[in-house]
Amino acid sequence: MRARIDGIVHDIKAVWFENGKVMMIDQRELPAKVVLVGFDDYLDVAEAIRNMTTRGAPSIGATAAYAMCLAALKGCDIQKAAKDVKAARPTANDLFYAVDYMCDRLSKGEDPVKAADGYAQMMIDKCTLIGEYGSALIKDGMKVMTHCNAGALATVDVGTALAPMRKAWAQGKRFFVYASETRPRLQGMQLTAWELNQEGIDHAIIPDGASAYYMSKGVDLIITGADRIAANGDFANKIGTFDKAIVAKHFGIPFYVAAPISTFDFSTATGEGIVIEQRAEEEVTMIGDRRIAPVGSKALNPAFDVTPAELVTGFITEKGILKPDEISKVRR
Repeated sequence: MRARIDGIVHDIKAVWFENGKVMMIDQRELPAKVVLVGFDDYLDVAEAIRNMTTRGAPSIGATAAYAMCLAALKGCDIQKAAKDVKAARPTANDLFYAVDYMCDRLSKGEDPVKAADGYAQMMIDKCTLIGEYGSALIKDGMKVMTHCNAGALATVDVGTALAPMRKAWAQGKRFFVYASETRPRLQGMQLTAWELNQEGIDHAIIPDGASAYYMSKGVDLIITGADRIAANGDFANKIGTFDKAIVAKHFGIPFYVAAPISTFDFSTATGEGIVIEQRAEEEVTMIGDRRIAPVGSKALNPAFDVTPAELVTGFITEKGILKPDEISKVRR
């Protein structure tokens, strides 16, 4: 992805391995500044997943792969490390997929760095194909809406939901993107808008509650990412996605989900089986060190919601665009 650091444009990934450390962009510091952090202990990498230093399902997966790489290089118990890393966050399927991928490669004697680098590159390659397939959906003059961050920051590079937008823009198509702010962590405002700005793609940040208003005025296409997709096509994504899918159905707006096959969880039959992460209420009641909610008022803070497959027009994957009833074709 393009990132301006001290006025210079760099081509950088969200997470990578360098000089014995797992390096990543600290997404908590964006958009104010680009801060790079490095870890040489797999437990610290797991904590970076938990505290959202890195976020987005495919990036979480790649980060988990590098955590397992560190564990192997340090001679740690691989099964214990796998359990520790999987405990970092409960919803994103890529986290579990990546840990199992690394356990398999390490059990076969593959070099840990080569295996983890291979996993990260595999995600980039998949996202590039998602961009190729999805860009055909975007036409000149369209108004496109997205929610949360499913860009390069969330996927190592390129993006899932943002991949078709990057590709279409590079093809010379000109369109407009509504990026919902995505409360309470504001990934849409702080991360998606930052990425769109870096690419020069025309966009505006909108309050989450304004999505239905703008759909009523004319939105042509909605593309989101996903953190886990059940076997029947129900999917979990950042809280507020379900709302958009319902309104899109009402107005007849195509609603697409962009995700690699690693995000599909074929062991979970429906969305009812997806574990929804409940995060700290302070994310809702506090801004920085300042409490904005009345003392004594509690907050409920689910990180994700589940959208039924019946509201999905199609899934944009590295295997092509699939309708919900076609996803069994890509069962691993």
